[in-house]
Amino acid sequence: MRTRPPFPGVAVVTGASAGVGRATAVELARHGCDVALLARGSAGLDAAAREVERCGRRAVAVPTDVACYDEVADAARAAEAALGPIELWCNVAMTTVFAPIADTMPADFARAVDVTFLGQVWGTKVALAHMTPVDRGTIVNVGSALAYLGIPLQAAYCASKFACRGFSQSVRAELLHANSSIRLHMVELPAVNTPQFDWCATTLHHKPRPVAPVYKPETAARAIVRTARGHKANRILGVWNRGVVLAASIVPNVAVHLRREPPSRAKSPTSRFGRLVRRTCALRRTTTVITEPKVDSAAKPTACSTHSSGSRHRRRSATWSARSLTPRPIACTRRADDSCPTRVHAWTQRDLTERPSNHRPWRT
Repeated sequence: MRTRPPFPGVAVVTGASAGVGRATAVELARHGCDVALLARGSAGLDAAAREVERCGRRAVAVPTDVACYDEVADAARAAEAALGPIELWCNVAMTTVFAPIADTMPADFARAVDVTFLGQVWGTKVALAHMTPVDRGTIVNVGSALAYLGIPLQAAYCASKFACRGFSQSVRAELLHANSSIRLHMVELPAVNTPQFDWCATTLHHKPRPVAPVYKPETAARAIVRTARGHKANRILGVWNRGVVLAASIVPNVAVHLRREPPSRAKSPTSRFGRLVRRTCALRRTTTVITEPKVDSAAKPTACSTHSSGSRHRRRSATWSARSLTPRPIACTRRADDSCPTRVHAWTQRDLTERPSNHRPWRT
């Protein structure tokens, strides 16, 4: 039986100024780690450092742009000088742009790829440079369910996460081939309630929102810490997330065909789908008229459904003639002064013209 490896003493977390990165830094401090915080925002880094220190651990905040390899390398040296040898590296930093690919600016797309994908590449490369001489350490790359299934308006993010998954698998294979004791894990996160929906660039007219179910950053942080302590190479957080990954493996193009209604069929005046849509909309526009039934003395009266207790065939207050397009109310045997109103649904003139000749009568 494999024993759980000892928890590392010094950890580096990228994207630690907010969201999942900040929650991961605090969770690591609760487990007894000294944490080096890497991000661009100095205010968020200082606040995260104070939270780590309130947990009784040391923290060092290093403003860093993870898209630049030199800055990541300098930050790692500063963290090691302040806290000691790096034993855990968590690549959490990300950014995206919410826009169709036709409306996405090249600079925004490049920035999303540089931070989300190259940030993990540079972080992994720097971490290996510090861990390989001692042949010990753990690297956790944070992925997403969108690394298996692409969705609209997230081309830059999905492309980056797809690339992160392939990169992590390749590096893990190299470590296994070299018989290295360095472990590389990947955590696939679901939608998380983070400030990315307020900070990231967008061309949409409304505020972007995560796709339900939405998880808290603390839940994702606990999954990252469990992965760092365990032997599982890949961890998928959330039952719904596992279903998405499974569906993407079985039917990889399912998201491409998910549309509210087929535009070509909805616009076609001769298609069955178009007629059904127009008929449904017209039926909702029809008015309900409350009228007093007129009893035909020559016709045989039919008992009213309100007052009849006999056959089920009499439990209708109005019916349509089988060979007519006009509504025919059922006669009532009650006296006129007893006021037994009958509900008659009237078709509009447009509905009468569009109704097919072989249509079966509607009954209410």
